[in-house]
Amino acid sequence: MTTIPAEWRLHKAIWTGWPSAADLWGEDLDPARAEVAAMVRALWDDGKGDKMRVLAHGREAEASAKLALGRAAEVIPGAFGDIWFRDTGPIFDSAGVAHGFQFNGWGGKYQLPHDEEVGARIALHAKADYRRHEFILEGGAIEMDGEGTLLTTRQCLLNPNRNAHWTEEGAEVALKRALGVEKVLWLDEGLLNDHTDGHIDNLARFVAPGKVVCQAPANRDDPNHDVLEE
Repeated sequence: MTTIPAEWRLHKAIWTGWPSAADLWGEDLDPARAEVAAMVRALWDDGKGDKMRVLAHGREAEASAKLALGRAAEVIPGAFGDIWFRDTGPIFDSAGVAHGFQFNGWGGKYQLPHDEEVGARIALHAKADYRRHEFILEGGAIEMDGEGTLLTTRQCLLNPNRNAHWTEEGAEVALKRALGVEKVLWLDEGLLNDHTDGHIDNLARFVAPGKVVCQAPANRDDPNHDVLEE
């Protein structure tokens, strides 16, 4: 059975974007590049970790990425919007197929040119079959254990600013068809003031099949107390 591998397994490659647009990043461009470089090097771990692939848009960005990353990553020229490929990029299944989805800037908040193209672009560079699904989904909205169970929130997946027609049952049918999951577990709400409208990936994560690590409220005065207690 084709499934989505657990995230803690070693990957054939991890993809990310190199901060490229000076007009978008402004004075944060160099600090952002330093942060991304540190992350890439940590994940590469002197060749003992994951293979890293980094998209860079434009000659200056490509040159700066190669200089900053050296052997830690393969730098690939290509256009993209937001560097948050977890949400805009494809999801690879155990057969190596790249699954792409519609993206509308987290409910119409922050959509950039080329966001919708990055999934197909990554699949092309990875030499992977690309399967496009005609519904809105961000990778951070779902959490999977590698054995067919998916965890998500109603606040995000059933939000009218994503797939307005979806019911819980309809969402489960779409997720099972697209990603090969067998069971969908629902939480109601995500964290307060989360511009993603309740992404599960900053609330609860699988660390092993059937084992979930969750945040806990600091005390009863925590504004997220009720959400985290759930």
